[in-house]
Amino acid sequence: MATSKAAISSLTHLRHLTCAASASSSYPARLVPDPPNLIAWVTREGGYVHPAVKIAHSHHFNGLGLVADQQIPTGTDLIILPDHIPLSFRSFESEDSVDSALAQLARQVPEELWAMKLGLKLLQERAKLGSFWWPYISNLPQTYSVPIFFPGEDIKNLQYAPVLHQVNKRCRFLLDFEQEIKRTLVNLEPDKHPFGGLEVHASSLGWAMSAVSSRAFRLYGNKRPDGVHIEVPMMLPLIDMCNHSFSPNARIVQEQDTDNMKMQVKVVAEMAIKEDEPLLLNYGRLSNDFFLLDYGFVIHSNPYDCIELKYNGALLDAASMAAGVSSPNFSAPAPWQELILSQLNLAGEAPDLKVTIGGQEIVEGRLLAALRVLLASDKETAQNYDLNSLKSLSAEAPLGVATDIAVFRTLIALCVIALGHFPTKITDDVSLLEQGVSESSELAIQFRIQKKSVIVDVMRELSKRVKLLSSKETVTAEEAK
Repeated sequence: MATSKAAISSLTHLRHLTCAASASSSYPARLVPDPPNLIAWVTREGGYVHPAVKIAHSHHFNGLGLVADQQIPTGTDLIILPDHIPLSFRSFESEDSVDSALAQLARQVPEELWAMKLGLKLLQERAKLGSFWWPYISNLPQTYSVPIFFPGEDIKNLQYAPVLHQVNKRCRFLLDFEQEIKRTLVNLEPDKHPFGGLEVHASSLGWAMSAVSSRAFRLYGNKRPDGVHIEVPMMLPLIDMCNHSFSPNARIVQEQDTDNMKMQVKVVAEMAIKEDEPLLLNYGRLSNDFFLLDYGFVIHSNPYDCIELKYNGALLDAASMAAGVSSPNFSAPAPWQELILSQLNLAGEAPDLKVTIGGQEIVEGRLLAALRVLLASDKETAQNYDLNSLKSLSAEAPLGVATDIAVFRTLIALCVIALGHFPTKITDDVSLLEQGVSESSELAIQFRIQKKSVIVDVMRELSKRVKLLSSKETVTAEEAK
């Protein structure tokens, strides 16, 4: 963590418990030098692991992963975990008052930091001698490459305000939560202490939160009275060693064990897996913000990556003027335009002013509709048009070709402004990488390169649309003569 980079080992009781900054070696060391065989443990505890599935180092994914040491057919069960092997909230919800302090602490964690709740349970099991999950925990990485462990300079090197805000917010939470834990556990009797009397610091909390955020899966738990399953974060030993791909060759399945009717978790081959190929799961259609913050890596050319902007009338006025669009009125919309902006939740009492460019939409629908309405020349047409069509980039010039050309030019200018907020250019970043930098610096630079690339790609796509619409406008004008 930026504010506490040094290794912390205060949760030590026979086992050395380090919670350090990201490692400088090629592969992060595991928690203990020679941990128990994880495949053997899963099998011994009633699970199943296909004989062809092995743990191996992966140069591509910079760490340990699962690979097939022989071809595996489509539909094959690769791993099966019975109900008692996953580590989840359920593991302490049903226990006695010994864990009441842990439950009390968990209730103080905001929902957006759900990984910290399960992280508390992970820390408890890590501190407990003879823990059932010790063979799994001892195989976890000693360090994580998420930004809360970056040196302060590399946090700044991200150059992207929304992620900088999240990193600082998480670091501040961990420092405050450390103090809250001390207040909650002071003078607690040893047999009621959730961590066996051992002290917990912000750095060890960060380790636990990072371990969970980078490895846990949100799966179905018990059913509520209305029949809907409760979503439960779970750490899935061995399964969580499958790396990520948007084109996975395996998937997770939950089903009832026919022997005891309890839920079991399986990994099934989605396609034939060749010898020496890694086992890959899709972690989700996430932007690089989430991949970096929660997993500690960046996806190159991520089709779901986007740039977060704040909807701001003055900024859009400046962008439209820079684009040469006449009569910009973003700062002072007409009453009928204000009404539509309220329907888009971009105006009113509690508007959501966060909008995005990039990703699957290219331009977030709310932003696109707002610009179309504010630049429309025909009030009656704009008022009567279907809002979903106005939000769709695939809808061909719903308010006229001239309006869409003005909209796209304004968006291109907005992209130029957004690109200018980055202190460095892509060429500068590439040059830095070629010179050789630390692991955290490389991640920060790769992250900002991808963010800038998203903006450049959006500009390129919108420029194509302007060119196409301009040619149509020219043809229409000539036909009208």
